[in-house]
Parts: sequence; C-alpha cells; structure tokens
Amino acid sequence: MAKARAIIKRRKAVQNIKKITQTMQLIATARYQKCYQRAVASQPYTRKITEMIETLGGQKAADHPLLKANENHDRSILLAVTSNRGLCGSYNAGVLRRLAEFRKELAERGLTPTMEVVGKKGLNYLKFLRVPVALSITDVEDKIAFARVAEIAERYMQAFERGEIARVDVVYMQFHSVGVQRPTVAQLLPIQPPAAAEPQARRPVEFEFSPPPEELLKRLIPEAVKIRLFQCFNDAIVSEQVARMVAMKAATDAAGDMIKLLTRQYNRARQTQITTELADIVGGANAVQ
Repeated sequence: MAKARAIIKRRKAVQNIKKITQTMQLIATARYQKCYQRAVASQPYTRKITEMIETLGGQKAADHPLLKANENHDRSILLAVTSNRGLCGSYNAGVLRRLAEFRKELAERGLTPTMEVVGKKGLNYLKFLRVPVALSITDVEDKIAFARVAEIAERYMQAFERGEIARVDVVYMQFHSVGVQRPTVAQLLPIQPPAAAEPQARRPVEFEFSPPPEELLKRLIPEAVKIRLFQCFNDAIVSEQVARMVAMKAATDAAGDMIKLLTRQYNRARQTQITTELADIVGGANAVQ
C-alpha cells in the first residue's frame, strides 16, 4: 500500500505542475500575439527607410559621419539582448553562445568591446564569467517604448561621432517565423553601405530631392539607426515569447505523458496488492478448513 500511496502523491505533484505549465503556455500565447503585431508592424517602416538610405547612398551626400568607420580606435560597444525570466527553452543559451563567439571574433580583430546587457539572464552570465558590464537594463518585459530605444541609439551615435568607439553591435534573437528564430549579430554602427547591384541590373536614375540630399540624409540616417535598434528589441521580445510558448507546451505534454505512466503504475501496484490480499484470504480459509 505504501508504494501505491507514493505513486498517488507523485501523480498529484505532476498534475499540479501541468496546471502551472499550461497556464504559463496560455499567458505566453496571449503575449506572443501582441508582441508579434508590434514586430510585424515596424518591419515595413524599417525596410522602407533602409531603401531610402540606399537610394541616397549613391549621391554625394554619402559622407555622413555615421557611414565612416573609425579605424583608429580599438574599443567598441556590444549590446546583448536577453530575457529577465527563464522557462523559455534554449532562447538565452543561443543568444549567449553567439555572444561568446562574437566577443572572440572582436578580440581577434584587436577590438575590446564594452559590454551592455538587457535582461537578468545575460547579466548573471557575464557576472559568472567575471566580465565587466558597463550598463544593465533589467526592466524590459514584453514591451519597450520607442523613446527609450531612441535614447540608447542617440548615446551610441554621439559616442561614435566623437570618435570614442569603432563600432556598435547588437546580439539578439532574430525572429523569422514561429518555427524559426536565430541568434544574430547586427552591426548598428557604422552603417554598412548597400550591396552593389549586378551590372545588368543597374540603371542610371536621376532624382530630384526636396530638401537637398545632404539635409535629407542627415535626418534619415539617425532615424534609421533608431528604428533598426527598435526592430532588434521587438524581434528579441517576440522570439522570447515564442520560445516560452513552445517550451511550456512541451512541458505540459511531458507532464501529461508522465501522468498516464504513473496511472498505469498505480493500477499495477493496486492490482498486485489486491491479488496478494485475496491470496492471503484464500490461504487463511483453506487453513481453517
């Protein structure tokens, strides 16, 4: 009877865990819908402003300071976007693994990155490695305001224009679809020139600008840096919710399978106990006769 009782207690504990994981799955699903809408809504604007910069990049105004590399400096800024909470599968592990790989790449190039981290998981990881962190942001959950991202981007652009850093990179989880999210490194500064088109695809096109290209590029490039960083945050947030939704669904399914297994074990233990008791009764009756 002791074995059957132990199985009952274990099955009850697994049932409670299943309720928790199922609830967390529903919450992650609801949050995912909102995060997905924000991430998708900002993508057309990001693509369009990038196309405009590529169009103006071929003009004489392409000598904007954010387009030039600061090759004489050995310091850079590396921003890692992780989550505050766990239970999201391999989300943080993938980002932190890519972060470690890219830090080695920067060291091979002779660059010393100044680390900035978003999320408690990344902060704890770097503290464990005893890597100094210049700035940590731990109050970002499932939404971040564009104004706050603009402040961060403005600080990066000012430091780059002053010549204090050579580049700015962002390590985050890029969202492609519900089934595909990849840890990615995005070079925020300097802005990389657009890829050259094929010779047969090039067509001489003349544009008329109002205001002039110099003034237009001066406005568009800072805006492009801000919206690209904002898109990185949105992708990271929606990827976190997808990872948590998938992880909690897998945990719920595993708990359901464990409950079925424990139920079968309990039935066997109970049947064995009943058979033993019947055998004792029959044996005692035969002994009395």
